[in-house]
Amino acid sequence: MKIAIAGSGALGCGFGYHLQKSGEDVTLLDNWEQHIQNISDNGLNITVNGIEDNQTMKICKPNELNEEMDAIFVFTKSMGLKAMMKSIHHIIGENTKIICLLNGLGHLQTLEEFVPKKNIIMGTTVWTAGIDAPGITHFDGQGPVELQNSVPEEKDAALQIVDILKRSGLNGVYSDNVNYTTWRKACVNGTMNALCALLDTTIEKVFATSTIDSMLSAIVTEFAAVAKKQDGIKLDVEETVTYLKALAEKVGAHYPSMHQDLANKRPTEIDFLNGAVAEASKRLGFEAPNCQKITDLIHAKEDILGIQTAK
Repeated sequence: MKIAIAGSGALGCGFGYHLQKSGEDVTLLDNWEQHIQNISDNGLNITVNGIEDNQTMKICKPNELNEEMDAIFVFTKSMGLKAMMKSIHHIIGENTKIICLLNGLGHLQTLEEFVPKKNIIMGTTVWTAGIDAPGITHFDGQGPVELQNSVPEEKDAALQIVDILKRSGLNGVYSDNVNYTTWRKACVNGTMNALCALLDTTIEKVFATSTIDSMLSAIVTEFAAVAKKQDGIKLDVEETVTYLKALAEKVGAHYPSMHQDLANKRPTEIDFLNGAVAEASKRLGFEAPNCQKITDLIHAKEDILGIQTAK
């Protein structure tokens, strides 16, 4: 299968690496010139769960790829999704499947502006990753990658992608309710990512604080309220907090992507996480003060660091 990775940062490189190793025809797409040059010249240097490897991979800018793809995995930052979709329109055919594993909320609506809903497969992943230098990444995890087709008649297409992920070692799983999984993953990012970014530390240190229970409960309660009223998704607050703590034990030494963004003076995805919950709560007739305060504080840090955002 011809597969493009639209947004070849840490997660995109990790997925592209695994897919190519299993025999798929993979092209990485990105706009970071030094990253492209280093991978073109030296291959992708990647450490997967502590094991180092080097893989020769095709990589170019989106406008430089001139063949129709069978499947495209989008791995941009949330705020870059629309621009990426505009830049890859020429490689999307009538039956090209778009697989979205982005953090955050509201991406299906953005994708529908560019491709028919029947060609969109939504999903979540709990794999973690980071870029150590241009062309040098690390990729860690063992959890599932859950996928579901956006319209019922396209289940077979989703199952095909699930099978490809299984063969590649990425633990593909078909979900009958990926909306629930998306909301629970948003809770992961709205707690771990945001708190680590604000407190400038790792997941394990945040989760060792004396206030972690109250912080998690307050944030998750607001996510759950919006999920139920907006999308009819029931998130059990206590169960979700338990899930977050169990996940933190597995990935505790990790600095999440939002922390990495601030450390490298890049805009964060806060407006598609806590910010999205805060805005939705207002439309729905109630408030989400904890999510609003977290959003304000992250934007304040961006301002202090001189990071230009699209606010």
